Amino acid sequence: MNVAIVKYNAGNIYSVVNALRRMGIEPLLTDDAELLQKADRVMFPGQGEARGAMEYLKARRLDEVIRDLKQPVFGICVGQQLLCKHSEEGDVDCIGIFDVDVKRFQPEKQEDKVPCMGWNSLDVRCKKYDGRNDRLMEGLGENPYVYFVHSYYVPVCEDTIATADYIQPYSASLHKDNFYTCQFHPEKSGKVGERIIKNFLEL
Repeated sequence: MNVAIVKYNAGNIYSVVNALRRMGIEPLLTDDAELLQKADRVMFPGQGEARGAMEYLKARRLDEVIRDLKQPVFGICVGQQLLCKHSEEGDVDCIGIFDVDVKRFQPEKQEDKVPCMGWNSLDVRCKKYDGRNDRLMEGLGENPYVYFVHSYYVPVCEDTIATADYIQPYSASLHKDNFYTCQFHPEKSGKVGERIIKNFLEL
């Protein structure tokens, strides 16, 4: 299988490369539009700042390339946020696959720390599918634990397929058409994360 990873100015991309290698897949890390379009699967991971990331993508017209992809696409962490309409981080318009704005966590109690960092459980019962799991979340069991690091979040919306709760419930995962996302890091989430990546590759 030909798996391409979008190369842009974001951190943590190589942890996804290494996760795929552990699964026997040698991914292609590229910002070449033609190679992204030809790939069987495209992954869009990363940590970083939304405005700088969008400036890099727009300068190379990769925002348009990503928006027009027809194969399964998997946005991870800031990749999920950049696939939304707008981000409060840098007050920037994003790629716009998901019609929802990214917000910054606002602490309500002294113990509310931002960024949200560490393990948290998921609710994978999907309202969109009358309580059934989306295919990305199959085989995870009840309330699986995954690893998060983020200061911004996607509110629960019509494309939410899994939620987590930190200060308030928010979208831990989204799905619309051929676009799938996780706010958490599946590549750092042990067997649960490995299963999610496997589910994506098998879509």
